[in-house]
Amino acid sequence: MTAELLPLEHDIRRRIAAAGPMPVGQYMALCLSDPNHGYYTNANPLGVRGDFITAPEVSQMFGELIGLWMASVWQQMGAPENVRIVELGPGRGTLLRDALRAATIVRGFNDAVVLHLVEINAVLKARQERTLEALTIPIYWHPTLRDVPGGPAIIIANEFFDALPVNQAVKTHYGWHERQIEIGPEGNLAFTLAPAPIRHFERLLPETVRRAPDNSIFEWRAENMALDLGRRIARDGGAALVIDYGHSESAVGDTLQAVARHAYADPLTGAGTIDLTAHVDFQALARGAEAMGAKVFGAIAQSLFLRRLGIEARAGMLKTNASRDERAEIDAALERLTGTGRTGMGTLFKVMAFVQPAFGMPPGFAD
Repeated sequence: MTAELLPLEHDIRRRIAAAGPMPVGQYMALCLSDPNHGYYTNANPLGVRGDFITAPEVSQMFGELIGLWMASVWQQMGAPENVRIVELGPGRGTLLRDALRAATIVRGFNDAVVLHLVEINAVLKARQERTLEALTIPIYWHPTLRDVPGGPAIIIANEFFDALPVNQAVKTHYGWHERQIEIGPEGNLAFTLAPAPIRHFERLLPETVRRAPDNSIFEWRAENMALDLGRRIARDGGAALVIDYGHSESAVGDTLQAVARHAYADPLTGAGTIDLTAHVDFQALARGAEAMGAKVFGAIAQSLFLRRLGIEARAGMLKTNASRDERAEIDAALERLTGTGRTGMGTLFKVMAFVQPAFGMPPGFAD
């Protein structure tokens, strides 16, 4: 049985055998970011042939509106001559390509920007280079946000936070116990609970979570990235835009899921070969950014944000000279990005902005 295991699952089992059950957050971190076998360090997960499609791949309209949002924010900043455009986890580079093409209508913007892409996947980095090769804008790659040079910045994080490792705890009569992963009786990986409750855990939780019934699951992430974003924006100026799926307020629920070839999979199988994600707690993000001095707007539904930016008008413009099939594709993309149905991203996805305290309200957040 061991000889047939994937290399990363073999390593995970070895760690569990040596040290005992593994916290869910550690398991997720290994599956996604292990240097040798992690999903995001080696796979090419995007697109029709990958495991999921992100909004920029659904339609050019998404990236174009983000580009106009960035240009408008730049103007609110006073149109500085040198501003860093930073994207966290830029996928194939599609968002930035469409964004910068649309932003050319704002005089001086593209001349003022330098691109900084935070990426750990060599396959995707090569794809980003090809996607953006026609640009005359300087481009630099970095492993973390902290490696991006200081100075005014506009930071985009589209479907970035959902892939950061999530921790889980289960409420029992005796308190909140961390959810872990063990080798089950039948030899498979299985969920279990730490025998002792987490000390002083409940006092850190919102009142609504504390009142949850037994067997409820609460998820939380390390605050490092929210703190880094808030600190960076408050210190150096600019704005950050976070777009992801999740809930506006902290709540209980098991949202850990695995996706392979656009279908749900067992998160405890295929270690390193399937995508693991969990919903984003936007209230927790806001709390971390505000603690570092940033001002927070949102979270609001993606459908509302995109409509305020003019996605319906843009769809109408694209349809003007389009064929019947192309018009149908544009309508389908609009529905996918703003719809509320089973496949719609309009309400499941939320949008939040972090800005410097003296900054006014960013585009898309005013009624």
